[in-house]
Amino acid sequence: MYTQRNYSIGTMALWTRRYIYMFLFISAIPTALYVLLDWKFIHLPWLPIALIGSALAFIIGFKNNASYGRLWEARKIWGGIVNTSRSFTIMVNDFISNQYADNDLSQEELFAIRKTIILRHIAWMTCLRHALRTPKPWEMSHINASDKEYMDDIVINERKYTLKEELTGYLSEEEIDHVLSQGNKQSACLNLQSKHLRALQEDKRIWEFSFLEMEKQIIEMFALQGKSERIKNFPYPRQFATLNRFFVWIFVLLLPIGLINVFDEIGLTILKENSTNWYGYLGNYFAWLTIPFSIVISWIFFTMERIGEVSENPFEGVANDVPITTMARGIEIDIRQMIGDNKEEIPSPIEHQRDIQM
Repeated sequence: MYTQRNYSIGTMALWTRRYIYMFLFISAIPTALYVLLDWKFIHLPWLPIALIGSALAFIIGFKNNASYGRLWEARKIWGGIVNTSRSFTIMVNDFISNQYADNDLSQEELFAIRKTIILRHIAWMTCLRHALRTPKPWEMSHINASDKEYMDDIVINERKYTLKEELTGYLSEEEIDHVLSQGNKQSACLNLQSKHLRALQEDKRIWEFSFLEMEKQIIEMFALQGKSERIKNFPYPRQFATLNRFFVWIFVLLLPIGLINVFDEIGLTILKENSTNWYGYLGNYFAWLTIPFSIVISWIFFTMERIGEVSENPFEGVANDVPITTMARGIEIDIRQMIGDNKEEIPSPIEHQRDIQM
């Protein structure tokens, strides 16, 4: 997630410069043929191209709305994970006690139980974010050269460290082996959590009705996990995404051919009406304005399309994604402080990288 108010012009130009080079090439060829070789037949009427542009604006707007909807839903899901984590921690703090037990445990032993549960919850978030960062065939950040270049110096923990490395210290070796052996590792963590709560209830460390409330929180975590997995595993429909891209390129290719004659006619009018002064002389070169105007218009449409494209998969690991790594660390700090964990063992917040939270 980008944390500044606006992207700078330089940043946007750097991110899209490869496409600007292509737009320059696409517009320069027909313009040079029209002006230098006098191929006056290389032009199309502007009206149908303008109609294509109008339709394209609606199509891109529809895609961007859908992409933003996916992004915003993902952010709400992780907001739910924040709230559920805090609620679950309150229950762990207050519901696990000696009140109904046949034998009393020391406060240190009770704290150890609470900490084990909280660390396992953090392990669940770790497994979930690793699953959400796994590249999918339809995602672009690991394919698109501009995205790869822009994110080249950004450290993404889920790609720097293995899941086993990140689980170490949060689960026992036996639990790590069990979780890593499962297909859905985050579900395995919640399953271990539920079994542990059940064992505590049978040992009368948790009152029966308190146990049911805590199980509801586990069920809510399964629901939030499932919603995240749905967004991750079901892309924006590829038929729409593919056609959008084709339509944009058709418009970009036709644009200079439609603009050439428009600017040439303007130039001829200026030349005719001002033939005796220097301003009229410039009319001979008005057709060359096709190049800069084609680049600007193409850049606007194509950048709108690219913004929708990089927003449609909010977990893949680009600058505008939901910062699940930063949020998970923030949750960890919050809930470990809530149970009174040793301050020296609580990790620090994840720092921004070039004004980006991951």
